[in-house]
Amino acid sequence: MKKSRGRTGRKRRKKHLSFMGGVNCSHKLEYIKLQKWLKERGFGDSNLRPAEFWGTGRGLMATKALQAGDLIISLPEKCLLTTGTVLSSCLGGHIVKWKPPVSPLLALCTFLIAEKHSGEKSPWKPYLDVLPKTYTCLACLEPDVINLLPKPLKKKAQEQKMMIQELFRSSKAFFSSLQPLFAESTGIIFNYSALEWAWCTVNTRTIFMEQPRRECFSLEPDVYALAPYLDLLNHSPNVQVKAAFNEQTRSYEIWTNSQCRKYQEVFICYGPHDNQRLLLEYGFVAMDNPQSSVYVSADTLLKYFSPLDKQRNAKVSILKDHGYLENLTFGWEGPSWRLLTALKVLSLAADEFGCWRRILLGDVTSARNEQQALGTAAKICHFLIEETQHVLLQISQLKRDKENLKTHLALVEMLHSEDLKILQKSAEILCNLNLAT
Repeated sequence: MKKSRGRTGRKRRKKHLSFMGGVNCSHKLEYIKLQKWLKERGFGDSNLRPAEFWGTGRGLMATKALQAGDLIISLPEKCLLTTGTVLSSCLGGHIVKWKPPVSPLLALCTFLIAEKHSGEKSPWKPYLDVLPKTYTCLACLEPDVINLLPKPLKKKAQEQKMMIQELFRSSKAFFSSLQPLFAESTGIIFNYSALEWAWCTVNTRTIFMEQPRRECFSLEPDVYALAPYLDLLNHSPNVQVKAAFNEQTRSYEIWTNSQCRKYQEVFICYGPHDNQRLLLEYGFVAMDNPQSSVYVSADTLLKYFSPLDKQRNAKVSILKDHGYLENLTFGWEGPSWRLLTALKVLSLAADEFGCWRRILLGDVTSARNEQQALGTAAKICHFLIEETQHVLLQISQLKRDKENLKTHLALVEMLHSEDLKILQKSAEILCNLNLAT
């Protein structure tokens, strides 16, 4: 997409985009080649065109109005890249012989790296050319950026990075066994950054499609299929679709349950994911995501209750045994029922302690208990607001100092900005509830 010249250019472009919905990109050479390649494999013309959209970037635009029940896309089996594709390639014989068996995920990653290395010789080149060159999955972020994530997500990001590192370490011998297929050293071709790119491609772009069980693969689920063109469809938490492989037409089909105006971006839903999950798995954040919530750690929760309470340890044990020390959240509708229940148990007075079972069942113990739980929820909410504002300040300073991290920092900034909106909404709801009680 061309850069606009100055503020006037930006304004004009925004007006143009909001009027047209997006800028049609189907005239670009890489998309012309992709369309031709898909046509050769039996893909008929669809009502979708590649386009650049303000806010979501690359996506697919509707060339006609879509109604609920319409077929968005039907991609023939020949266009899909599965472990079956890998086995029918020159890698197949090597995979079948290798012991212990490789995972379906590694087979797909190996195929992507090998085909990308083949360049012009690869029959998959038109697809490979439109794949992202880099990804914004958390595994790809710098430690400076990962440190700015909320604690539970930071831990998952580090686990994701370690998992790819372990996959690379454990796959070196298998990669070496492929040397007869290449003139260059496999150590150069199958390097860490190549595997990271391939892993992100599979993790962010595959559709769920169960494959038949094959002895040459490990027992991990073989459920990935890369779907050229279809994978340009972006996610929205506000749409509903029906997606599955049609055995009769031998095509992967997506049907919409939502309407879409002509020239607007066509969205699908990747699942009911909150923003932390979307950023971890796909490398983006959805604005005003109704699924999103802010997590409260057990440590944060317990800071608001006196260690001098003689029944504190017993209360914590009860919450732990019944699973009430995790998945405690603030959402768009205020504190979750789980969070309030945990707060009510921890707020029990000595003479009320025997009523803890009733609280877990949703009963009210006393007006005092209810009020204390709401009051503590408000305190925790305000603490998290201040913490989030502090992180946002750190991010804005880093954006000025570290130009090379700007894109990644903007993503983390968006996550915290959405969290702040949720917390502010929760604080407002709690203020009204406290006034009512």
